[in-house]
Amino acid sequence: MSSLKFNDILLELLIRVLLSDPLKGRINDRPEEEKVQLRTAECKTGGAWQSISRSRVHENNHEQECKTGGAWQSITVWRKSLLLSCNGFTVIDSNGNLLFRVENYAGRPEEVTLMDGAGKPVLTICRRNKLRVLADNWFVYEGHEVGDSSSRKPIFCARKRITILQPGVNAIARVYHQPCDKRCAYVIEGSYANRSCQVLDESRRVVAEIKKKESVNGGGTVSFGAEVFLLIIRPGFSPSFAMAIVLLLDQMFS
Repeated sequence: MSSLKFNDILLELLIRVLLSDPLKGRINDRPEEEKVQLRTAECKTGGAWQSISRSRVHENNHEQECKTGGAWQSITVWRKSLLLSCNGFTVIDSNGNLLFRVENYAGRPEEVTLMDGAGKPVLTICRRNKLRVLADNWFVYEGHEVGDSSSRKPIFCARKRITILQPGVNAIARVYHQPCDKRCAYVIEGSYANRSCQVLDESRRVVAEIKKKESVNGGGTVSFGAEVFLLIIRPGFSPSFAMAIVLLLDQMFS
């Protein structure tokens, strides 16, 4: 079996799992009204499988829509690469389409590239000042950045909060337009380890949120764990940049 065909099968199985109820009970064992919500319609278009799930995993997103009157985008992030030879991320939208992927090869831990579903580089995150522990910066570049990035300007720069220098501060990280900026463009609050974070802009408006992915059944709640979580994005905020923030937090706190 070719590696390409194997990856297609693996992706199809992954989508089935991530967009399904994590409980062991089968759909046929549930009441009729829950069967309608949990039944998944599948179709094959252009050689790629698409899964359309109507489960209740998007209730939190729907709640956000009611509050703001806009359609927030909810995507599922799996902290796992589709390739068996490396670590990474697989990101799937609410329709089951492969939205982003990250493949971290062991030889380049200081550089992470976010790719779209087709494998085209979208953003690259580079860690700098590795020897100065208290002054580490993460630079975000457009496309694929290879080797020395001194000739290119980053589109964003991120810094992790230094606990001993900033006690009592709620922010765990800050994002700046340029490394020399004193005023941050975005601040991240919460706990990445607990998959509970908010990204706020300069006016303290939430533009993105990291939440645990959960399923509700019969009054009980089941979590998918820390490896599978939701990234909820405000309308107008870039999904690729929101995912870059996830990668920044993962490098800072994992």
